[in-house]
Amino acid sequence: MNKQLKGPPRWMDRIIEFYCRKDLLEDLQGDLHEYYFRNLEKSRAKANLIFLLDVFKFCRLYTIRKPKIKGQMTFLNLMGNYFKTSVRSIARNKLFSSINIVGLAVSMSVGLLMITYIGETLTFDEFHEKKDRIYRVTSTYQSVSNDDPFDLASTSVFIGEKLKEQYTGFEKVLIMRRNFNADIAKGENIINVRGHYSTTEFFDVFSFDLKSGDPATALKEPNSIILTEKAAKKLFIDEDPVGQIVTAGEKSYTITGLMSEVPENSHIQFEALASFSTLEKEHRDNENSTFFTWRSIWMNYVYLLLDEGVTPAQINQNLAEIAAEENAKTDRYTINHKLESLLDIVPGRDLSNQIGPSINWENIYQLLGLTLIIILSACFNYTNLSIARALRRAKEVGIRKVVGASQTQVLMQFVFEAILIAVFSLIIAGGFYLLIKPEFVSSVVDDENIGMQFRWMHLFYFLLFAIAIGFVSGILPSLVLSKLKAISILTDVTKLRLFKGVNLRKVLIVFQFAISMALIIGATITYRQYNFSINYDLGFTSENILNMELFRNDSEILMTELAKLPEVKEMSRSGMIPSTGEIWGEDLKYKDPMDSVSIYFNRVDKNYTAVHELTFLAGGTFPYDMNEEDENPKFIIIDRALCERFGFEKPEDALGEVLYLQKRVEDDVPLQVTGVIENYQYQNLAEDPEPTALIQGGKDDLYNINIVISSTDIIGLMDKMEEIWTDVEKVHPFTASFMDDQIQSSYAHYKVMFRIFTFLAILAIAISTMGLLGMAVFTTETRIKEVSIRKVLGASEQNLIMILSRSFMIMLFISAIIAIPFTYFFFTEYILGDFKKRIDIGLMELLPGVLLIFLIGFLTISWQTIKAAKTNPADMLRDE
Repeated sequence: MNKQLKGPPRWMDRIIEFYCRKDLLEDLQGDLHEYYFRNLEKSRAKANLIFLLDVFKFCRLYTIRKPKIKGQMTFLNLMGNYFKTSVRSIARNKLFSSINIVGLAVSMSVGLLMITYIGETLTFDEFHEKKDRIYRVTSTYQSVSNDDPFDLASTSVFIGEKLKEQYTGFEKVLIMRRNFNADIAKGENIINVRGHYSTTEFFDVFSFDLKSGDPATALKEPNSIILTEKAAKKLFIDEDPVGQIVTAGEKSYTITGLMSEVPENSHIQFEALASFSTLEKEHRDNENSTFFTWRSIWMNYVYLLLDEGVTPAQINQNLAEIAAEENAKTDRYTINHKLESLLDIVPGRDLSNQIGPSINWENIYQLLGLTLIIILSACFNYTNLSIARALRRAKEVGIRKVVGASQTQVLMQFVFEAILIAVFSLIIAGGFYLLIKPEFVSSVVDDENIGMQFRWMHLFYFLLFAIAIGFVSGILPSLVLSKLKAISILTDVTKLRLFKGVNLRKVLIVFQFAISMALIIGATITYRQYNFSINYDLGFTSENILNMELFRNDSEILMTELAKLPEVKEMSRSGMIPSTGEIWGEDLKYKDPMDSVSIYFNRVDKNYTAVHELTFLAGGTFPYDMNEEDENPKFIIIDRALCERFGFEKPEDALGEVLYLQKRVEDDVPLQVTGVIENYQYQNLAEDPEPTALIQGGKDDLYNINIVISSTDIIGLMDKMEEIWTDVEKVHPFTASFMDDQIQSSYAHYKVMFRIFTFLAILAIAISTMGLLGMAVFTTETRIKEVSIRKVLGASEQNLIMILSRSFMIMLFISAIIAIPFTYFFFTEYILGDFKKRIDIGLMELLPGVLLIFLIGFLTISWQTIKAAKTNPADMLRDE
């Protein structure tokens, strides 16, 4: 009996209750239940199945109930209403709407730049099919004579071969070496190519497109080259390059493959790949070669393709075992290794010896932080302006609530309006974005592999960004307006108080102006540091010195021809250009074989000290230059710091003494001291000063001619030099730069920082000024009757201006109290904290920006307060 009374499963009833109209539900459900009990007499399973089928069978258009929406308004109609109301409100308040749209557009353009920039950096190396299993072996080198370790992207050939021979956990071990730079010739055609050496595993690990040739054997034999299509086109025109023989200096190479151009979003860039076996053949026959040693970590790269399921931690344990074994063999340095994922290279850590483009996460975070500050400032600006005109829209809210609008609907209306304004701003921001992108790419990005090309997917991200900005900027005023009570609004709107005490609007204004002051102070400090750096006394002469790059051409032939020019006064040769950021380092020792000193050095000829007017404390330059027969240099000039480091009491005591240059071969190179010079600025001002030396250089060590010129027609002189160059060199372009310009370019990051801070400061000042304008409008609207009464009682316009301006000036003063110590601490501890030579930050750096903000703020406030002070009291009080 109980079986007969039990109805269908409850979940089946819930289905029909969910979709059926209320006026039909009782009858339809009753009929189906009656039919269910009739079928139950046969079988419950059959009754359940028939009931379920009937439930779905009666789900028809005439039985489905309409969605329950308050006010009988569909969602689309509701959105349409919001859109029309928002457009009308924007059109009715042209001034405030224009300020909001332009303010948001300016800040959003910076956001669009960051979206494009970060989006492009995150695509690096994504095209490789096995990207999730590819890892690079990185190195950390620590010398006993240097407290700071070097983090390197490079490693040793030794570690690659050791892993391949003795360990498992990976499918392939790829070994590469950078700097395959050669002038390759086919007949009369000569081109310069830049690339790398690689083992045969290159195409097993990476997914570069080899159009012609066998990927398994193209890099197997010595003297094999793979060219990119662009390089092959230059050399062979329309011929098939594969199988052709080319020459590079005294060597011959066989073209064994042709590949597509390297994608711009690859951390490895090259025009040619040469077989690694070419180098192996050369160095295995040389018993003094350090090519395969543990310490040779400066030019080589090792990539691993891990087995499925193998973690980097497992391989890192193997690397630690190898490091422990090898480091135990020396007490002069330690080298450690660990894996780095291919997708963590760009963007990634700040490593030396990168094989291609590098982007540091720290720089991205800094740009993101500055961008976020500007965007938040613009959002706060919208908030302030919206609240400032809240009283004008209070009656609109009251009427909406009287006719039945809920608090949620009012909230949605104002949020929708904020999003709509943000979308309008996005259109203008797109124009600003296109305007400032070229300058951003050239000044900030400074990487030819990142062109920030537009992709259609960016439109989707831009729209999401605009919606997010609209929501963030509009949610607070929307909450404030939606909570207003209809009775209070319609009784007397002038008695409304949106906030009490120290309110959020004032906090936002203080924040905005503190940011503006901090940015303009930052711009001032970076500009002064830049001027300080380029005008610093380097200890040598750089004026009127033109440095010509040799590209391994015969310097004596060029110098002979250049000497015939009357504008050329003196010449010397050097390996590198000091004070430009380039550093050459070695270890030097004196009598104690265990006491080595890390030094910075330059390879120069005997005229170098005279050309650069270095000051000798004792002795003089080299007695002669190196001959072609000399394998190693014989003489050295040391600076005061190195003289003192080796314990010489007077500079004269060092003359004639022999120092030993530690080479990576068994025998150190003895060098006789011919002179002691005053300390000079070898590295740029950001680096720690190190003992410095000038070492006698041979032809293969001298890459630049240093030319002292005297001419009023620089362009004409450069043309003459270029003619001399083209008579000697047919492949490489004439490359010459003034030493002053090269030194200044090493401090280009200051100039970039100054531009960034100045640009953002202008944006922040404009945005915060508009926010201050909103506050002034709000104050004058809410205190207009107070102003009228004070005028009736005899207050002058000057008194009224002081009364209305007092709170604003206090806010600006608080902003200054916050901005000045914060900026001072930030720059002294973080931006300039590591600089050994820097400016002293004082009042001249801190006050001008603050005073400028005070002036702009005062003028903005005065505009509104004067307008309120001139109001006729009779117009305001006649209805009271």
